[in-house]
Amino acid sequence: MHPIRTLRRLAERTRPVHPHTRRVLEERWAALPEHVRTPAQTLGRHAVGCEGTHGVFPKCNLTCTPCYHSADANKVRVDGEHTRTQVGAQMAYLRERRGPFAHAQLIGGEVSLLPPDDHAAALQAMRDAGREPMSMTHGDFDADYLRAVALDAEGRPRFRRLSFAAHVDSLMRGRRGAVRPRSETELHEHRRAFVQMFADLRAEHGVQSFLAHNMTVTPANLDEVAEVARAVLPMGYGMMSFQPAAFVGDQRRWRGGDYDDVSIDAVWARIEEGLGTRASYAAVEFGDPRCNRTAYGLVVDGSWYVWCDDTSPVDLAGRDAFLGHFGGVAFTGTPPALLAVKVLRVLARHPGDVLVAVRWLRGFVARVGGLRRLAGAARRGRVRPLNIVVHAFMDAADVAPAWAAMQAGETATEPRVLAAQERLAACTYSMAHPETGQLVPACVQHSVLDPVANAELRQLLPLTVL
Repeated sequence: MHPIRTLRRLAERTRPVHPHTRRVLEERWAALPEHVRTPAQTLGRHAVGCEGTHGVFPKCNLTCTPCYHSADANKVRVDGEHTRTQVGAQMAYLRERRGPFAHAQLIGGEVSLLPPDDHAAALQAMRDAGREPMSMTHGDFDADYLRAVALDAEGRPRFRRLSFAAHVDSLMRGRRGAVRPRSETELHEHRRAFVQMFADLRAEHGVQSFLAHNMTVTPANLDEVAEVARAVLPMGYGMMSFQPAAFVGDQRRWRGGDYDDVSIDAVWARIEEGLGTRASYAAVEFGDPRCNRTAYGLVVDGSWYVWCDDTSPVDLAGRDAFLGHFGGVAFTGTPPALLAVKVLRVLARHPGDVLVAVRWLRGFVARVGGLRRLAGAARRGRVRPLNIVVHAFMDAADVAPAWAAMQAGETATEPRVLAAQERLAACTYSMAHPETGQLVPACVQHSVLDPVANAELRQLLPLTVL
């Protein structure tokens, strides 16, 4: 091979940010509303946003209050071929529109209703499209199913790593061993058992995992959020996500009080109570803060510490250097050696970032109690990342007119609808419609499009095949 061509290919492979990703980031930033274009904003600077599937397996086998799926969702047959075809088409379109790498959720109804081989095939299709997939589940499946997804017919791992998000809360009915839970505390053993399944998989077959814990919050369980945060903290999840309920989906499931009484502030305050510390979220933003709050942190000896404190000038300087110089670098899914070369190429252009990083690291080590404490905890296996997230969805009654106005190029005047328009314009979670050439915010998918789509799927995939 000609040495010049070899060097050129090496340079292209090790460039920190793919040109397609760079272009998509610039386009996303330019399209953001002015009020979210802040120094803390990661959307359009480091990330293009998250992605999710739709219409690929609407059916679920638990009953939730509320349920974000339309009334027809459970009348649609789970069909592996349909799932594989739709996932492949949606992921291909997302790659075309949003670049060669993103995080994407395999979401619909309940993912474990898919036959294991079809589940695995869908995950592989997502990886083939450059996506880092996460399977969204209620977690009520057994270890045999997990192994069947993770391993091929010869017992060899299909994947080096799996990502799953388990949605577990007392608003769900039908879980084995907790059919009608009366409190969140009753579900702790199920939360722990879910993590243990993946720990066993790693011990037996070497398959690593990233696990998230999701919980819907209504007035019925708002005051239990602190207890859940406190209990989940040491379990081994890499993310804790709480979702204040919204009036969307099957209206028959809108129970548990007035969801408008559960604000993002109220949920966050209870998370901080459970963590026993302030969880700084203003330093790093992901879309509109009315929709998302995120605090990235580290658990050290059972206590949680934030990576970036919005009251620390040193932390903010580190954030600014990271977003300004490392924005768009794919830290997840890139082989370690290749990632190291990409990082070194960035540092070669911005050598001052080394000093910024050292200052930030010194401050963070002091925050957790010093190097001796951190090193000791690491030796005992008592150090791991844990991100805290709140996603606040919108009511369908606000989303529908907001989306209609946006499609018509109009700006709403009614305050709630205008707020919905602003939030949709800054949405971090997109779903692909290759048949129409659209990328649709998730709130629009659930509020506007799913009822029609699931009615059509009910005809295409009836429960009873004649």
